[in-house]
Amino acid sequence: PAAAGVVDAAGGAAALQQWLGVKVMVPRRGLKKQMVRMACENGRVALEEKFRLIERDEERTSGAAQGLGQSLGLESLSRIEAFDNSNIQGANPVSAMVVFIDGKPAKKEYRKYKVRTVQGPDDYETMREVIRRRYERVLKEDLLRPDLIVVDGGRGQISAAVDILENELGLFIPVCGLVKDAKHKTAELLVGDPPEPVHLARDSEEFYLLQRIQDEVHRFAITFHREQRGKSMVTSRLDAIPGIGEKRRKLLLKHFGSLKKIKEATVEDFRPLSIGDKLARQILEALRDEEKV
Repeated sequence: PAAAGVVDAAGGAAALQQWLGVKVMVPRRGLKKQMVRMACENGRVALEEKFRLIERDEERTSGAAQGLGQSLGLESLSRIEAFDNSNIQGANPVSAMVVFIDGKPAKKEYRKYKVRTVQGPDDYETMREVIRRRYERVLKEDLLRPDLIVVDGGRGQISAAVDILENELGLFIPVCGLVKDAKHKTAELLVGDPPEPVHLARDSEEFYLLQRIQDEVHRFAITFHREQRGKSMVTSRLDAIPGIGEKRRKLLLKHFGSLKKIKEATVEDFRPLSIGDKLARQILEALRDEEKV
């Protein structure tokens, strides 16, 4: 048997040598043999660790999604679409949708919504508008439908979403709501009509998955809201300057790229835009004086 092992090793070394195009040696005793044995053991341990990580990732993602589906009484749960609204005292209201497939974020399928019809901070009407726009498009373009819709909020948000889906669009997709505690952390899962709490262990993978979904959609909505608020502030600051209307404002932003670049410009930089030196000085003085306040 030992001789056979030597023959196998020699044969393997020859094949490896031919494949790599370099000389391959097989140590049979001493320090070099110990080093080879250690390398083999390290490789085995690394491979086992890799398999453990893969298994753990499946528990956190697809396994957690399946477990959540079972807790909600769903036959399968692969695609989840989650919504969150963002506004500050009703200003620049926006909403955002994130998609999780088999427990993992599918970022190419995220969507942003500027709220069109709602005046003031009305979360329920905002939810109705965004749900309507999203799933009218799903029907019109025959897009993939989610197995579950998650809204940020409680009974009111759930009822608003269900009303649009079932009574206006004829879609019967399960809707659940995520309620936050005083520290703005995921606290409770509500589902059904009327909504009832679903009890999940706080240390379960299913609960951690919901936390990740709620944190991700909130992050995405807040980021979009800040972008819109920043653009709105730039617009209002330029509009406040006499002689700058909508056409010139758009021209300035397109040419310079940002308010910061406009402030840093010289009078001569405005000439390609057919803006005279007098108006250019007024623009620069207005923006720079505002910065000093």
